[in-house]
Amino acid sequence: MTGRRPSRGAARFLARCALVALAAVVAVLCLALVDVGVLVFVAGIAGLVLSAAGLWWLLSLRGPSRLLGALLAVAAPVAVLVYYIWRGVWVWALLALVLYGLALVCGRAAMRAHGKAYVVRGRAGRQPRQPFLIMNPRSGGGKVGRFGLVEKAERLGARVHLLDAEGGGTDVEELAREAAANGADLLGVAGGDGTQALVAGVAAEHGLPFLVISAGTRNHFAMDLGLDRTDPARCLDALTDGEELRVDLGLVNGRPFVNTVSFGAYADIVQQPEYRDAKAGTALALLPDLLGTEGRRLDAAVGEKLLTGQQAVLVTNNPYAAPDPLAGGLRPRLDRGKLGVIAVRVESAAQAADLAVRGARAQGVVFATVRGVEVTAPEDAIPVAVDGEALMLPAPVVCTVRHRALRVLVPRTRPGTVAPASPLNWRWITALALGRAR
Repeated sequence: MTGRRPSRGAARFLARCALVALAAVVAVLCLALVDVGVLVFVAGIAGLVLSAAGLWWLLSLRGPSRLLGALLAVAAPVAVLVYYIWRGVWVWALLALVLYGLALVCGRAAMRAHGKAYVVRGRAGRQPRQPFLIMNPRSGGGKVGRFGLVEKAERLGARVHLLDAEGGGTDVEELAREAAANGADLLGVAGGDGTQALVAGVAAEHGLPFLVISAGTRNHFAMDLGLDRTDPARCLDALTDGEELRVDLGLVNGRPFVNTVSFGAYADIVQQPEYRDAKAGTALALLPDLLGTEGRRLDAAVGEKLLTGQQAVLVTNNPYAAPDPLAGGLRPRLDRGKLGVIAVRVESAAQAADLAVRGARAQGVVFATVRGVEVTAPEDAIPVAVDGEALMLPAPVVCTVRHRALRVLVPRTRPGTVAPASPLNWRWITALALGRAR
């Protein structure tokens, strides 16, 4: 791993700015407390709790109760704002928010400037003589055609199979196996993560290098490999100037996955045919049943720990850098030989409020890093979303990881990865500001 380190002096300066801004926030809050009393702080916390409760009712109930929840979710913060204006403290509140925002911006910038950008290095890759690439012309809104991927790949000596543009049921695993049997010395995919995973499984099975072309919509696997997601044509440079990385391959009931396996509410929603064209409407229509007392509940054996009655379980091929995937969703390592697990159980407005206030520390959220996960449910088959693909798998569903089973060929020159901003560590930022951080 080689780092691209900007000036340490700049990082130290940003850390000092963050501390000054944070101290200013404390000073403003103390002045506000002297000026208007503690009630304004109680009102702010109450507004957050009530808004979270309203959002829970909006998602989990129907009819008038759902409308009431929507009104509460909006009315609570508005009421707090009106109260602040009436008490004449809105200036204090606005100033504190601006200063705290400045502290966060400077703090995160200090962490990034301290050398968070990196490129994972592998061994020099052998130039393939008979590469075989599968390309989906519909993936990513037509990136295959827009970036001229077929033409460039063929100029570089690759054989390209273009999937049916009308979405016919092509068996990409069988295509990849036939190519391997016919002498292909590299398999690759320009398409979504679900297709990437299937062909990656075949490549690992035959010991062949695998080429990831970032032509999907989100390209999570490509992002964690440090590939260029803005120009997928650059991924083809690996065919002539590449290096090989060894990464893990996840398995769910024997089926390969490169990113995530989702169980519970999300997996139930993506099973619906109408979800692709009306995501928000489908989710709102189904969530009351999924989150209610009659909704599906899952038990998960996570290592030696048993989690019961979970509403959602997310299993990742190597853990995220931050506990909350929404905070960054990056995996800084793909070769730890472990799975990341995030399990959620929120069954009341009070628990939803706890989640809103305490976030990752809330009682209803569990994070773990393990080598294997087994998910069970009362039904014989469980809805599962594997790298975004909706499936029904027989219970129990077992997730494991094959350590460094996949050989990935990547361009030697590539953007690399910028680690996500993990939760701010103010003790570390203080040490950086004082010149003591490592």
